[in-house]
Amino acid sequence: MAQLSLFGPSGEELNPKPASDEVVRLRVLITVKAAPNPSEKYGETVCVAGVRAELEHPGWVRLYPINFRYLDSTEKFDKYDVVSVDAIPARGGDQRRESWRPLMGTLVRERRLPPWRQRRAWLDSYIQPSMCQLNQGARNTADSQSLALVQPSEVGDLKIRLHEGWTKEEQRKIDAYVNQLDLLDDQDRTPLEAPRFRGAYRYRCWDRRCRGHEQGLLDWEFVALQRRLRHCSDEEARGELKKKFLDMMCAPKRDVAFYVGNQAKRRHVFSVLGVYYPER
Repeated sequence: MAQLSLFGPSGEELNPKPASDEVVRLRVLITVKAAPNPSEKYGETVCVAGVRAELEHPGWVRLYPINFRYLDSTEKFDKYDVVSVDAIPARGGDQRRESWRPLMGTLVRERRLPPWRQRRAWLDSYIQPSMCQLNQGARNTADSQSLALVQPSEVGDLKIRLHEGWTKEEQRKIDAYVNQLDLLDDQDRTPLEAPRFRGAYRYRCWDRRCRGHEQGLLDWEFVALQRRLRHCSDEEARGELKKKFLDMMCAPKRDVAFYVGNQAKRRHVFSVLGVYYPER
């Protein structure tokens, strides 16, 4: 891939979270919107990630929690929008150095980057070749990198299987939220529906020792497309999902890379949060 970036880090000198809990104004190019998860407090929450837009502070940013269903129209944003927002470093159960807690009332959508030249100028230098190295770092270091853009050497398959439904704990959170009674609350408490399918990419990275990776696909777009395919049979829907997320996004004519991120409680478990797929 061409290294066009004016914004990305030149190496591993990514900024750690500040030691204090002072509010910081962040400017972020949004690259990831993960599928919503059940939340007892909000009904559903979304994890959003991207890269810092300030030249003097390159690095990855994770913004959580965000309740997209209830954002005002002025607060809604999409992938590859540049936004600014006040945030404080995440603490407690999320010590990952990229994690911040956004103050959503302060969010401003600044502009959108069109595909793909301008996006490449921001992102290509973030691409790294080894998922194996990320896994090793997560096993060895508590403060290891938890977000990355990884270029596969080959993409073998996108496995798609039926979703088994929410776990008991996830369903408990949904039920608790829906059953809350508040006469002053006019929010829609429709329960979050489990997606129809789960997806997982199989691929190899460029590490010479790589035996292959299989990582779940948690992209918002993967779930949104399933909802648009409600009228299709399982076989037809699987075909349409593969057509977009494997045949189109991972086509040989594209410089494919995967946005990956790990879990706060299971740092060694990385998932694919989205696909970066500019044409060569």
